[in-house]
Amino acid sequence: MYDVIIIGAGPAGLTASVYLRRADKSVLVLERETFGGQITHSPKVENYPGFVTMTGSELGDRLVEQAMAQGAEFELDRAVAIEGTPGDYTVKGERGDYKAKAVIIAVGSEHRRLGLPKEDKFTGEGISYCAVCDGAFYAGKEVAVIGGGNSALQEAVMLSKLCTKVTVVQNLAFVTGEPKLKEELDKKDNVSFIYSTVVKEIKGEDTFEGIVITDTETGEESVLTCDAVFVAIGQKPMNEPFKDNVSLNEYGYINADESCLPENAQSGIFVAGDCRSKRIRQVATAVADGAVAALAAASFTDSI
Repeated sequence: MYDVIIIGAGPAGLTASVYLRRADKSVLVLERETFGGQITHSPKVENYPGFVTMTGSELGDRLVEQAMAQGAEFELDRAVAIEGTPGDYTVKGERGDYKAKAVIIAVGSEHRRLGLPKEDKFTGEGISYCAVCDGAFYAGKEVAVIGGGNSALQEAVMLSKLCTKVTVVQNLAFVTGEPKLKEELDKKDNVSFIYSTVVKEIKGEDTFEGIVITDTETGEESVLTCDAVFVAIGQKPMNEPFKDNVSLNEYGYINADESCLPENAQSGIFVAGDCRSKRIRQVATAVADGAVAALAAASFTDSI
């Protein structure tokens, strides 16, 4: 029986583990895939306080090392359910069951991907999912943004300030983002839109060269040569296993505010990081959530 089980070993979960260990709580961190979280796939991180630049894998390694040094325990397993009552929870995994007085859900979210060959190969080397993270690397170059919602338009606005040319590729005949964002982009000479078009193929063998696009109305194919593609077709939270424990919004995120207390959840269940409803999803906001959720969980275990 642990004091707290943390589901997810990204920045939010690892920060929570450090705070809980410093509060002298026993902690088990369950991770289904990569210790360190999504940030480990970023080639450079230049917006994390205290570090001018480092790779995402370096940041992930440091977070894991710190958590281990504090005495947190780790298990590689995919959590599939949370059962039990406050003070006596069982987190069921694919490989085993784990018991704790409290649980922090910090499973994060994944960027929706194009699902094309070479996408993994060129991620971080021509394909990005975050203009805030990677836009500066393509300053003075030509890029494309895939998507037409608010996220895509916001990415395009940011990139238009850095890049010589930004092409927005939208699969519909119109954008679905806010009109004000579209109006702002229409005023920029270096931004253009391609509608009713999907990405069919990624060009390049050793280096990224651009994309093959298809007009969904005519079937015509063409090559869009660019230095990078920013994919902004939404995110996919990993909360499905916990839908019976917490309230999810229409996009699948856990309804919770800055207190990291999920709505309509049993006491002793907390949430941290990108898997909760929030406006900004960055490493800095994830670690903040981790600290808040950890202190709340520590207080809960003290009360039972």
